[in-house]
Amino acid sequence: MNTSPPRGTRDFFPEDMRLQSWLLGHFRESARIFGFEEYDTPVVESEELYVRKQGEEIVDQLYTFEDKSGRRLALRPEMTPSLARLVIQRGSAIALPLKWFSIPQCWRYERMSRGRRREHYQWNVDIFGVEGPAAEIELIAVLTTFFGRVGIASEDVIIRVSSRRILEAVLADAGVSEELYVPVCLLVDKLEKIPREEVESQVRELGIDPEIVGRIIDVVSLDSLEAVASEVDEERAGIADVRELFALAKSYGVADWLRFDPSLVRGLAYYTGLVFEAFDRGGDLRAICGGGRYDRLLSNFGGKDIPACGFGFGDAVIVELLKDKQLIPDPAPDHVDDVVFAFSEELRSHAMAVAARLRAGGRAVDLVLERGKRMKWAFRHADNVGAARLMLLAPDEWERGAVRVCDLESGQEKEVALDAIT
Repeated sequence: MNTSPPRGTRDFFPEDMRLQSWLLGHFRESARIFGFEEYDTPVVESEELYVRKQGEEIVDQLYTFEDKSGRRLALRPEMTPSLARLVIQRGSAIALPLKWFSIPQCWRYERMSRGRRREHYQWNVDIFGVEGPAAEIELIAVLTTFFGRVGIASEDVIIRVSSRRILEAVLADAGVSEELYVPVCLLVDKLEKIPREEVESQVRELGIDPEIVGRIIDVVSLDSLEAVASEVDEERAGIADVRELFALAKSYGVADWLRFDPSLVRGLAYYTGLVFEAFDRGGDLRAICGGGRYDRLLSNFGGKDIPACGFGFGDAVIVELLKDKQLIPDPAPDHVDDVVFAFSEELRSHAMAVAARLRAGGRAVDLVLERGKRMKWAFRHADNVGAARLMLLAPDEWERGAVRVCDLESGQEKEVALDAIT
């Protein structure tokens, strides 16, 4: 029998779990201090929730199955559709603005590479009910707060910013039909992954005139907001939103993290405005995280639209970056306050009672369960688990109604009456 986990997934041994808990703890705390509330949904959802967005890679990457009642189900590949389902459930009863976050386990059957797995945890932070860039800059501030907490600075990470509306404006000016917007966006999103010539070829295969294709690529390859603004209708392209975002970034003190990049469109079809992605400045890794505005999300699932934006942040790429920067911590094992050890079999039941008394008082207690161990072993075991005290139940002390308490930091020992043990 192969004892390895399925390809693309991972086991978490206690030392791995300590690191994972440290990382997810920083995710959780970074959202909490900005006033976000945590939620969750089932890891299994209706397949229909994801196949609505035909043409996206995610549809081909689903882990799907049929249950015993014939329902088509899927392991969730992302959290945003599930969030949309929750918001629609509450309807008009939901209090806005909504500021929620989650850290779900997600699944995608995709080609693996460094920082890309088929199973991962993804930190999602979303705001519903707020129009304009004030919401996006709040999300970016949450991101930079997290980076700072784990030792990452703006010299290490760049957050690229653009608007999906820029490309839409270029396409509209060129007379390209709305049906082609999403397919073109998906191809432009590949500009940094495959050669420009290949992107141009694939866009032409959509039936778009070669001259228009060149125009599209030229505009999204410009390196400044003003240069783009001179090439498009500013109102239609959402240039004012981009300008406001950068102005707000100065107020938040995060301007050093941002760079305008018109080629950024994000691959998911539901984005409608500002988009952003974080990358390591060295360019050695894939995107660390990304998000943007999706004001028309809910109508995709039969609901009434609400202004909304959010981001997703996987746990895999950031760990690779932390390794590169030598910022991976070595979290200590979970804290044990006391080890309780009985010298003899006759005292085992009394040791259980002492452990129960300590636990009822809120202390973390490791009761020695093995038989036949000696006191020297008990001291070594207590040191290995990082205990503060070793509680020894020896026949003589127990006859006097006491327990010997060893302070493992100071090395001092004393007898403590059973009814005084805390």
